Amino acid sequence: MVSVVEPATEEVLAELPQAGVEETDAAIARAREAFPAWRRIAAGERAELLRSVAARVRESAEDLARLEARNVGKPISDARGEVEMVADVFSYYAGAPERLLGDTIPVDGGLDFTFREPLGVVGLITPWNFPLAIVSWKLGPALAAGNTVVLKPAELTPLTALELEKLVVEAGIPEGVFNVVVGQGRVVGERMVEHPDVAKVAFTGSTEVGRRIAARAAETIKRVTLELGGKSANVIFADADLERAAAAAPMAVFGNAGQDCCARSRILVERSALDRFMSALEEAVEAIRVGDPLDDSTEMGPLISAGQRESVATYADDDAPIAIRGSAPEGKGYWFPPTVLCPVSNDDRAAREEIFGPVACVIPFRDEEEAVRLANDTIYGLSGSVWTRDGARALRVARAIDTGVMSINSNNSVRVTTPFGGFKQSGTGRELGPHALEHYTELKNVYYATEG
Repeated sequence: MVSVVEPATEEVLAELPQAGVEETDAAIARAREAFPAWRRIAAGERAELLRSVAARVRESAEDLARLEARNVGKPISDARGEVEMVADVFSYYAGAPERLLGDTIPVDGGLDFTFREPLGVVGLITPWNFPLAIVSWKLGPALAAGNTVVLKPAELTPLTALELEKLVVEAGIPEGVFNVVVGQGRVVGERMVEHPDVAKVAFTGSTEVGRRIAARAAETIKRVTLELGGKSANVIFADADLERAAAAAPMAVFGNAGQDCCARSRILVERSALDRFMSALEEAVEAIRVGDPLDDSTEMGPLISAGQRESVATYADDDAPIAIRGSAPEGKGYWFPPTVLCPVSNDDRAAREEIFGPVACVIPFRDEEEAVRLANDTIYGLSGSVWTRDGARALRVARAIDTGVMSINSNNSVRVTTPFGGFKQSGTGRELGPHALEHYTELKNVYYATEG
């Protein structure tokens, strides 16, 4: 059995049967059997079914949000926003089936044209930090393109994925098109990666696991999309609106208790502005409300598990240069206070490794050249920000930093309509926006001879 624990109370929230290889193979077989009929469904009908999924999600929004908040420990306000995004994702990709267009290409002796064909059975492996949202990022384009799907949600947070499976069936999508299998990654996940009937694997999680998936998938030449770790830079120049940048910086790290691959956990600040920025940052960090995820006023909840809390604590022990420490509840729950380390060298462990918790590193820099060098001095390249009133500098720095998602005078990384994904060891492929569809289809070229 899989015991699902509520992070804010440390109580068991649910007990679920644990799947193994046999159950995984059965789910893949169901998806394979359902594929021919699903790919033949008219584009307009598939679009209507996806709109129906979006409607079912909206109808169940409050129940899904409360379940997500309890299972992950995230604030209910965040969970509500994420559920709304899930509905928006299905609505957005409902427009895709009728717009998966090919090209006509001028050639001698005939006509040449292309089709976007579905891959077949797609395996999804999703993380525990944004369980429902990230499922939708993958499931929406996969279904829109005509694929069938087997999903392995994270063992810690499978509950909303199971609810989504029910809603998908209620929306009218045939059984077997979307299948959820709850089990261990080293069993269910590895079986999906190695199974010859799975055409593609889309994974969100750690860079370490992503490397293993890429290596195993290569044995059967599977298509792979990987959204992996990050250690993103929040670059703040002295000419920026420092009060606004400092007010925004905490939740760019401490949102979801820092358990976010997009977390801008390296705050690079121009030396001449460091004291002013730190003063404003301290006020903002100390104001963060940490507590019960189901309280509407809560801004940060607990960490996902006792093990995660122990790991995070090693970066903020008595030897760390703790400059700011917020508050957190005592007693039951995997609580950890929002913490800022300053000054930190970019070579320090806390600045090199993905902490995945509410710990930020403030790293001073001298000038634009050093800011770019420090921002790029990492194996990761997922997201990042630059804050400045100089428009030319903003564009120079945004172009110079090697990262997949960059924001100017903002810390926003994700929109339904725009591509999301990383450079370097933060992954390969893109999710969301129209670009995601490219990763769930194969491009077929057809030549039609017209000369005798």
